[in-house]
Amino acid sequence: MPDIGIVLLAAGRGTRFGPEPKLLVRLDGKPLVRHAAEAALASRLRPIVVVLGAHGGAVRGALAGLDLGFVENSAYAEGLSTSLRLGLGHLPERCAGAVVLLGDMPLIRADHLDRLADAFRAEPHHAAVVPVAGGRRGNPVLLNRATLAPALAFLSGDRGAGPLLAGRDDIRELEMDEAVARDVDTLEALAALAPKP
Repeated sequence: MPDIGIVLLAAGRGTRFGPEPKLLVRLDGKPLVRHAAEAALASRLRPIVVVLGAHGGAVRGALAGLDLGFVENSAYAEGLSTSLRLGLGHLPERCAGAVVLLGDMPLIRADHLDRLADAFRAEPHHAAVVPVAGGRRGNPVLLNRATLAPALAFLSGDRGAGPLLAGRDDIRELEMDEAVARDVDTLEALAALAPKP
């Protein structure tokens, strides 16, 4: 049964959000990034590597006390691709798959992550396992490291794995709830997730 790790991307500047670093804004009393990290820790997947960047010290502080590995991306300003490559490179070789988890998706739960892993373990020939909600692909995604390694090496700019998966016929789509489509890019998006009084 292949080992599967998690890469938690938390290096971005969050420039579309406002003056405060997006991943540190609180939802239900916790920083956004801590919601994602706790979901990762509640899953069966290990290890978990957090990629830090723009607000590295503050994000590390927001995750204090959690059993996570950290790697600093000094090239974070060059875009998401640098964090993705760095995080994948810090997983041990025994990890055949890697779930790429975004730090701004606080509705993701451990069962989302475990279901992606179970689908990959059942059919490990797929290049990726991608969640789908309402007919649209979402996040997090599970990447087959061996299959995608050559393409990942050439990924550049502010792009994740999406361009690598477009047009492939070896992607497993997995129907999930709308949490896989709910990231927090704006204050309005955050307000929509906040509990109503």
